[in-house]
This record gives sequence, structure tokens and C-alpha cells, in this order.
Amino acid sequence: MNESATANESLAGLSVASWVEAEAFNGNGSLALSSPSSSSSSSSSLLDFPVNPWDIMLCLSGTVIACENAIVVAIIFYTPTLRTPMFVLIGSLATADLLAGVGLILNFVFQYVISSETISLITVGFLVASFTASISSLLAITVDRYLSLYNALTYVSEKTLHYVHLMLVGAWGASLGLGLLPVLGWNCLDDAESCSIVRPLRRANVTLLAASFFVIFALMLSLYVRICKIVCHHAHQIALQQHFFATSHYVATKKGVSTLAIILGTFGASWLPFAVYCLVGEREYPAVYTYATLLPATYNSMINPIIYAYRNAEIQRSIYVLFCGCFHANVSYRSRSPSEV
Repeated sequence: MNESATANESLAGLSVASWVEAEAFNGNGSLALSSPSSSSSSSSSLLDFPVNPWDIMLCLSGTVIACENAIVVAIIFYTPTLRTPMFVLIGSLATADLLAGVGLILNFVFQYVISSETISLITVGFLVASFTASISSLLAITVDRYLSLYNALTYVSEKTLHYVHLMLVGAWGASLGLGLLPVLGWNCLDDAESCSIVRPLRRANVTLLAASFFVIFALMLSLYVRICKIVCHHAHQIALQQHFFATSHYVATKKGVSTLAIILGTFGASWLPFAVYCLVGEREYPAVYTYATLLPATYNSMINPIIYAYRNAEIQRSIYVLFCGCFHANVSYRSRSPSEV
């Protein structure tokens, strides 16, 4: 009896040790699209929370993102007056963020409810394409703001709208191409050694994505510096014309520069940690590092509609019409350019 009990305890200890080792290996890939359902039966007694709390937070973040941006997309789509280049770009940004939020929700569902490597690849590709389109749309908005100030007299024209459409076609085309890479075979499902911090993406794949982000961030930083110079130059010209620098102009200039700093700072604070970790992180590192850098990146899609949409007077009025009926639908108003906003 004592020998059999000792043998059972040894077997139990071996099985637990094997499970811990397997979990330590599998847990290193954030958004690991492995099958949690296959191990849930054996680990339910060992885990108090069979669902990763980080995955729950990502799912909740995706839900908030989807709800916020769905309202923006609906308002822009159903409001005929919101057809200027600025609102077309805001609509593109809201659409990309909406898809990213839906992708986070689907990733949670497919990871814990429906487990399939094919569906996992499609979900990861969908998330990559959505977040890339979001960042690309931010770059397009920055370019549009720069052009609206640099060519203020000729900004409102059909030619500008044509350029905006070309920018969006290029941005969404590149995003779709990057999202299709893991689906078309550039993944590490057959070669675990080549996996990155985000399984099933290869290390070369996340390096490409991180490098693309740094290029876009550098372009945005350069354009916002140019925008600040233009704003300060315009304020100086107004001061010369009026022979003094009015307090209202100083306050407006300071507010404009502060707003640009907040926009760029929010974008950088959200995405820089994850982009840097994509370059320096290894697949053997604990998954908590990946989650801790990825979760703030999703917050950028949560903040975008607040910065670019809900603070806009025209969109605010459309929201009041939609939810409160405070204004009549036939009230006309003029859509302003980004330089005026």
C-alpha cells in the first residue's frame, strides 16, 4: 500500500510538473492562438481563473473601441454634410479602429470557444491589418492637416478629395497586404524557433511591423513640427498686421501647439512600448511583458474618436440630432477645414 501510494504521488507530481512546463512554454506567446480548450479539462482544478485576465481586458478594450467608433462611422455615413476630406479621413480612422475592436473580441471568442489554427491565423491577420490601417489613417490625417495649412487657399477642391482617396487606397492596400502575410504562409506554426512575442507571427514579421511604425511615427513627428512652424508664422504675421500680438492670438497659438503635442504624445505613448518590445523581445520572455505593452496600444484606438471626432462641432451636432433631437435635420451649417478646426 505504501509503495503504491508513493508511486501515485510520484505520477501526480510528474504530471503536474509536465503541465507547468508546457504552460510555461505555451504562455510565452501573447495572443497565443493555441487551443485552450484542450488543456482546460486538465488544468481547471489547478487554475482559479481558466481564462487569462489579460485576454479579458483586451476583450473589454475591444468592446469599448467597437462601440465608440461604431457611433462615429454611423454618424459620418448617415450625415450628408460630412463629406469633406477631413471627415472622409476621420471615417477611415473610425472604420479601422472599429474593425480592430471587433478583431479583439473575435480573438477572445476564437481563442477560448472555437479553437482552430486556420481561424487563429485569419484573426491575427485581421488584427494586423486593422491596427495598421488605423496608424496609416492617422498619418493621412496628419498629411491632410499639413496640406490644409500649407495650401489653405486651394485646399477645399475636388483635387484635394481625389488626393485623399488615393492616400486611403494606398493606406488600406498596404495594411491589407501586411495582414495577409501570416495567412498566406509567413507564420511560425511549423517552425516554433522562428516565433516572435506574438504567436503565430514570425520575428521577421513583427520586426517589419515595428519598423513600419517607426517610419510612420517619424513622418508624423516631422509633419507636426512643420505644422507648428506654420501656425507660429501665421500668428507672427497677424501680430505684424495689427502692430501688436493680441492676447487672444497668443492663447489660440499656444492652444493649437498644445493640442498637437497631446495628439502626438498620446500616439507615441500608446504604441512606442509595444513597437520597441517587438524589436527586443524574444519568444521565451514571459507573456505578461507582451500583454503589458499591447494593452496600452489598444487604448490608442479608444482615444482616437475622442480626439478626432467627438471634439468636432459638426459631429457633436450630429450626435445631438441622432440621440436628443435638439436640432432639426434640415438645419444647414458649414463644414470647416482642418486648419480652422
